[in-house]
Amino acid sequence: MMAQINVTNLTFCYEGSFDNVFENVSFSIDTNWKLGFIGRNGKGKTTFLNLLLEKYEYSGNIDAPMAFDYFPYPLSEEQKGSCAVDFMEDLKAGCEPWRVFCELDKLRLSQEVLYRPFSTLSHGERTRVMLAILFSGENAFLLIDEPTNHLDWGARDIVKKYLQQKKGFILVSHDRDLLDACIDHVLVLNRKTIEIQKGNFSSWWENKNRRDNFSKKENEKHLREIGQLRQSARRSNQWAEKNEGTKIGRDPIKDHDYKKGSRAYIGAKTKKMQSRVKQYERRLEREIEEKEGLLLDVEDVVDLKITPLVYHKDVLILARECSIGYALADSKGTFAQGALEMKGLEGRGQADMGREVLRDFDFELRQGERVVLRGRNGCGKSSFLKAVLKRAGQNEEPNLFVRGTLAIGTGLTISYINQDTAFLKGDIKAFCRTRGLDESLFCAILRQLDMAREQFAKPMEDYSEGQKKKVLIAASLMTPAHLYIWDEPLNYIDVFSRMQIESLLLKFEPTMIVVEHDAQFCERIATRIVEVLPE
Repeated sequence: MMAQINVTNLTFCYEGSFDNVFENVSFSIDTNWKLGFIGRNGKGKTTFLNLLLEKYEYSGNIDAPMAFDYFPYPLSEEQKGSCAVDFMEDLKAGCEPWRVFCELDKLRLSQEVLYRPFSTLSHGERTRVMLAILFSGENAFLLIDEPTNHLDWGARDIVKKYLQQKKGFILVSHDRDLLDACIDHVLVLNRKTIEIQKGNFSSWWENKNRRDNFSKKENEKHLREIGQLRQSARRSNQWAEKNEGTKIGRDPIKDHDYKKGSRAYIGAKTKKMQSRVKQYERRLEREIEEKEGLLLDVEDVVDLKITPLVYHKDVLILARECSIGYALADSKGTFAQGALEMKGLEGRGQADMGREVLRDFDFELRQGERVVLRGRNGCGKSSFLKAVLKRAGQNEEPNLFVRGTLAIGTGLTISYINQDTAFLKGDIKAFCRTRGLDESLFCAILRQLDMAREQFAKPMEDYSEGQKKKVLIAASLMTPAHLYIWDEPLNYIDVFSRMQIESLLLKFEPTMIVVEHDAQFCERIATRIVEVLPE
């Protein structure tokens, strides 16, 4: 039976913050909708989900006829080391194993994953186990927060097809392909308002563009009218001042026709002119207020810039029968520089060397190419990027070994975005100083990516994952390079910023190697997609 969740006059502000995240927000949603939640990073999507879960105090009212359940479930270290079958009822009260088995089957996963330590599962397996537990119950409205981050293309496709069959959830995602496939309504956090619309992401985006274009044209018309009003007000004011000046004193030669009673006439005329000026000013204020209202929610995406360098050769990277892995640690648990070659590991088998993640890989990168590496999680994509960086002297991983040919251009300058953001600590000033970046320009790029100024004073440990990614993207954009290597740059990045980055890459055409699972992004920016096959 369909029911409604009603939000009335919701207002919320984090302690110590000057600005409200939500202010007098009211809307209603049906509990059988497949609702996509869209908005810029930092606009309050996850915050709103936490308000539904009653994690924070707020003013206003949230009236819900059912309980809420949230993905991803927070796990303790003890749970991560245990099998899911042992703790799944702790995550979802009344969870019955047979229901979870049914959901796992729909997610194309064997029941045996429930009996393996959770920490040993891949990202895709963990996500699917949690989704199976989430959907194994009834009478709950489900809050699903970015389920496809860190998932490869195959796992994303499985999750997408699974969610297509479900209803009664809010899906927070920046993956346009997922949103188009899985939702029938959108809940959008605009710049100043919240809107609900029937349809998927593409239909909402088309309507938004149409509405934004209309608002911009109306705004241009209002600007012209405001200019004309300003001119009329200025002219009337000048007339009034000029006439007011003729009331006192007169020039007998110039004002030879000055008659008795003229002063009163001039005073009345001046008063009338001044009244007209006041009317112009009031109308001017109304027009300006209306103009500002027109552009309240227009997303004016700013063009970004990048400064790629031109390399003196056509081929930047060449790999032939290249195998990459991680060698076993020595007795001290460390590897000195060149220790692998000294120990003769390059000629040994996999069992002697340790863990080989990529075998006999052939690859060539030419200037101007934007190559997307595609493959399942764990197939060696990130390890190949780290091997390239190590050959360029920009990565210190002593246990990483390479067999076969991996040649990179001499003097190649590389700008790298790591998929991991845990190392970001301290404030923006210290980050810029460490990397030799111009702080004012760096902050300007972050503002173009719609990062609020108040964030610049905070330690980066307190940033959301999306904001941390924007720090790394901004740093890469500021670094002139022959080659840009981006490893999952778009995790947690909002849709609008993704579109900005797409436009940037298509305009400036830098040479790139990208590991990314956003299907639409890859289709738009890639000149070539290379499949990285497992060993």
